[in-house]
Amino acid sequence: MAADQQKAPEFFAGQSTGKESRSYLPWIVAGAVVVLGIGLLLVFGGKKTPPVNPGGAVLAQADPYAASLPITDLKMSESSNFAGGKVTYVDGHIANNGSKTVTDITVQIGFHDFGNQLVQKETMPLSLIRMREPYVDTQPVSAAPLKPGDAQDFRLVLDHIAQDWNGQYPEVRVIQVAGK
Repeated sequence: MAADQQKAPEFFAGQSTGKESRSYLPWIVAGAVVVLGIGLLLVFGGKKTPPVNPGGAVLAQADPYAASLPITDLKMSESSNFAGGKVTYVDGHIANNGSKTVTDITVQIGFHDFGNQLVQKETMPLSLIRMREPYVDTQPVSAAPLKPGDAQDFRLVLDHIAQDWNGQYPEVRVIQVAGK
């Protein structure tokens, strides 16, 4: 048995190097995940957003299809919100007299002063009125696209209006149209 006891320590002594072997696989996988994440962020996060108020100091040019989308019957109203401020509503009617189905409409609303100078402009998506009772509820155009020949009421909501506004109805201009 003494011979067996001597061989056992040699066997274990030969196997032990004093260093643990390390696997680099987890570090390679983690690096690949980080590189993939950065790549996805660049591809999907690099999308340019349109300017907040295109057109500079004036209203932006109308979309070429805007001639097929007449806006009529403008009405304005206001109410108080829960924070004690006023909310202004611009309601109207839009018809699609063109040949394509419209899935998105962006408008600019221009308010003028007594010298007919533009004092405020707002750019926003047009929201169609879905129902009026028990309250006015709106939805984006994409939820109920305007087919050729369709007409629908809309509502635009403004949190404030410039103090030097002349009190006349604002200009509502269709500046971007998406459709199929």
